[in-house]
Amino acid sequence: MCGIVGYIGEKNAVEIIMSGLHRLEYRGYDSAGVAVVRDGSLECVKSLGKLVVMDEKLEQEKLAGPLGIGHTRWATHGAPSEVNAHPHFDGPMVIAVVHNGIIENFQELREQLESEGVEFRSKT
Repeated sequence: MCGIVGYIGEKNAVEIIMSGLHRLEYRGYDSAGVAVVRDGSLECVKSLGKLVVMDEKLEQEKLAGPLGIGHTRWATHGAPSEVNAHPHFDGPMVIAVVHNGIIENFQELREQLESEGVEFRSKT
């Protein structure tokens, strides 16, 4: 399970996303992540454990932007870790993705992509 929140608008996306994630925290306690677009680039903060840890990290990191996505994770594949926390990114960090659920043929897809030279950072 997980909780997913997205926002695009004139306000700081992080505040709205975190408010939504707090409402959905029961959907995942293992890790959390927020990615925003700021000045045309993706920036991300991830944390292990409950959202209070993420709140503390965001206080230090000062992440902000008008567009973003957030995710709380309940680990079903891969250990709870910041590497396995969502959002996940493409190689050059142009695309951020979050999802809920299990891709049943993930191992087959991973092997195919690795044979084509794609490098993976996480186990999820």
